[in-house]
Formats: sequence, structure tokens, C-alpha cells
Amino acid sequence: MESNTRLARPEPAFTKTSGQRGSSSLSLAIGNTPVARISDPFVPMPGAFSAKLEGFNPGGIKDRPALHMIRRARARGELVPGGTIVESTSGTLGLGLALAGIILGHPVVLVADPGLEPLMCGMLRAYGVRLEIVPRPDPVGGWQEARRQRVRELMATLPGAYCPDQYNNPDNVDAYAGLAHELLGQFPHIDVLVCAVGTGGHSAGVYQVLKRQFPDLRLVGVDAVGSTIFGQPARPRLMRGLGSSIYPRNIAYDSFSEVHWVNPAEAVWACRELAKHHYVTGGWSTGAVALVSRWLAGALPGDPTVVAIFPDGPFRYWNTVYDDDYCRGHDLLAGPPAGEPDEIAHPGDRVVERWTRCTTVADPLTWIEGAAE
Repeated sequence: MESNTRLARPEPAFTKTSGQRGSSSLSLAIGNTPVARISDPFVPMPGAFSAKLEGFNPGGIKDRPALHMIRRARARGELVPGGTIVESTSGTLGLGLALAGIILGHPVVLVADPGLEPLMCGMLRAYGVRLEIVPRPDPVGGWQEARRQRVRELMATLPGAYCPDQYNNPDNVDAYAGLAHELLGQFPHIDVLVCAVGTGGHSAGVYQVLKRQFPDLRLVGVDAVGSTIFGQPARPRLMRGLGSSIYPRNIAYDSFSEVHWVNPAEAVWACRELAKHHYVTGGWSTGAVALVSRWLAGALPGDPTVVAIFPDGPFRYWNTVYDDDYCRGHDLLAGPPAGEPDEIAHPGDRVVERWTRCTTVADPLTWIEGAAE
């Protein structure tokens, strides 16, 4: 029987650096990730979408911006040879910065919070990272702001240290040009691009390149229930890797056609269904993006080419998404989600609890601050 999951590995879009000072063969493992076509039974016939499997990078999608941001900082003289890299992370960027530190010869100090998985903590330390865990969330900005405050304290005590500031660094956006060019080599046309949104880097960076080739391209953002990014109030979040309790400036709000919020149980269902039927696996972001892409593939007229970015693989989620006891303990095994999202006209209309769609997208700092005046 022919599988409904097909993998394609493209020819390299760029010639990667090798044999030059500050480079390593490790960098050759980044990029040129495969694509899987996801169709029946995960997507009801005759729909289908394609997933870019960024989990084939050594540490996931953020290997790309980590190495690029550090190389650009070195080129500008902002990071001196042997200088310390200091950054806040929920995990995936931390792996990328650990890789960049090894390749380019920099010690790495990362600030995380107690939600960082034990496996991730162990791996980061094994890669030579000095890992600090903040003890409590900031009363306004949550764990992310608490981590960023600790980063600022560390920067003041480490001479020559450099913070990439992934949330606001345009190099984070530019780093994804390579991913976009890989997609151009894999697809003759793309109608819809679906991206999880955290720092805003890959959605902005991939879209701005693809838009030049496909002027009618629609960008669909996927956020977590409880995230503030698109104007919902900040609340505790179980999912990591997407969503935010701050407002990253890398997010290209005017590029999005719509945004969807997804809750943890819905993401878990999608992750497990993908694994069971297509042998494609990933974490919270992958599940949330897959759920939305599945719906878009069936709901949009015609036969659109829907491309989803799956940011990482399954290994860090063995004791959450793929652990039955954990999922039962957090009431995440309630069964299939609704067949379509709730709809709201504006992000400020009400607090969402389940998969919800909104076609009004704007920088919340503009309308929240305006409403407060």
C-alpha cells in the first residue's frame, strides 16, 4: 500500500561555508530539510497539505537564526572572539546557540524557567551551556520577562558578553531566507503559509521572501491559548515554543491574513494522530500548526497548496505530549477537537479557551494603548 506521507529532500539552496575560519562541518547539518505531504487519514479526502520538517536540523528550526545571529554579531564586532553569548530561551533556540557556541568558539549562558523539560536541561548542560533557572515569573510579563531581567543582570557582570535578543533582532528574521529559498525549490507555487508564532522570526522571514515570488500568498499565524501576541490577555500556558507573554517586535502583524489560537489538548490530539497515521512527529507547535493546516486544506476553495512549518521533532516531548500519564493528569486526552474553529471578529472580543480563528490582525500595542488613552 502506498503511504500518504511522502518525503522529499531538495538539492541545497545555498553553498554552505566550509574550510573557513569560524566554520565547522557541524554547520553542514543545518538546512535542506525534507517535506512531507500530509493527506488522508489525518486530512479528510480530498484535502492535503505539505509540512516542512525542521526537526531534521540538529536542534530544530532555531539552529538557523542562532548561527546567523551570532555570525552577524561577530561580523559587526558586537561579539568579540571568545565572548560569552547570553540569552533567554524556552528550549529550541538554546540548542541552536549551544551549536553556534561550539562551531564559533563562544561560551554560552542561557536563562530558562522551571518549565524547561529535564531532558532539555540535561542536553544543554551536556553541550557545555551554563544554564540558569529563574525562580518565579514576573508579575506582569510572566516567565519570559523574568528570564529577560536575569539576562540583563548577567550582561552587566560578564565583560564582552553579547545577547542576541531573539525577540527584537532583525537578524532573527533574515536568518530564514534560506528556508524560504528551500521552499521555492520544493514547490512551484504556494497559496498559504502556516506558521506558529513565538518570536515572530520564521513567519516574517519566510513570508517576506515567498511574497516576492507569490504575490497572493496568505500567511496564517498559529498562537497558543493564553498568549498575548495577537491581543489576548496573558494567562498561564502549558505549551512551550509558541506564544508569548510579551510583544516581540519581530512579528510582522501586517503580513498575517488571520490568526488561530489552539489549546494544549487540541495540539496533543494532532501530534498523536500525525504520529499514528503518517510517522511524522513534533511538539506543541507542530500539533497546533497541523490542526490549523488540516482545516485550511479542506475549507479553502479549489485545490490550494498549503505549506506548514513544523519547527522541531519529538524528542523533548517524550514526557509531555507523548506521555499518557502526563496528558491524563492535565486532561489532554479528551478526544478529537471540533471540526472547525470558533470565530471572533476582533482579538479583544473575548478570552478564548479552545481553537479559535480571527481574520482581524493588528499589533495589539496600537489598539490596546489607544483604548487606554
